[in-house]
Amino acid sequence: MHYPNGKKLSVDAKKKPLPNPTIYSNRGMTLEEDINETNDYYRDTGKAIIHKKPTPVQIVQVDYPRRSAAVIKEAYFKQASTTDYNGVYKGRYVDFEAKETKNKTSFPLNNFHEHQMKHMESIIDHGGICFVIIRFSTLQATYFYPADSLLKHWKNSMNGGRKSISLESMKKEGYIIPIQYHVKVDYLHIIDMYYSTNGGNNNG
Repeated sequence: MHYPNGKKLSVDAKKKPLPNPTIYSNRGMTLEEDINETNDYYRDTGKAIIHKKPTPVQIVQVDYPRRSAAVIKEAYFKQASTTDYNGVYKGRYVDFEAKETKNKTSFPLNNFHEHQMKHMESIIDHGGICFVIIRFSTLQATYFYPADSLLKHWKNSMNGGRKSISLESMKKEGYIIPIQYHVKVDYLHIIDMYYSTNGGNNNG
């Protein structure tokens, strides 16, 4: 909370109506909405520039009712090529995926695709900040999970190992994102902690 500096308002200042403050409460019900709202807060306060990547759309049919206009009649969403969000924080590239599950004990790895894993691995190799935000909706728990930990489980599953990340592993290798009023999914706080204490490598 930021408190006033104690200075008295002038008479003229008291007469001027104050602008309505932006309220960053939990207006959304999904993880995506909560993250989008959090990113709006980050941008408005100058903390970071993070955006949701646009979903590629394949246009199939377009009508031209007049020369100056075009109407899309048929289109479909393509599979996203990489991850959900990217941007810049403190001079470093940030890239992450967001997932939700109703499962209470584990997170299925089939929620991710091989091309996403390769993309995340490339981000790490180039020194970027890469992670996933996973919400166990039934448990009302949201985790920051480093991409290197995710890659470890993914590669193990490709070699015949477990096909999911247990909740216990999530708790051990990840970081719970506490619920806050203004910043519903404050992942920048976790980035600061993770990279300062582990150098970007969580040894679990």
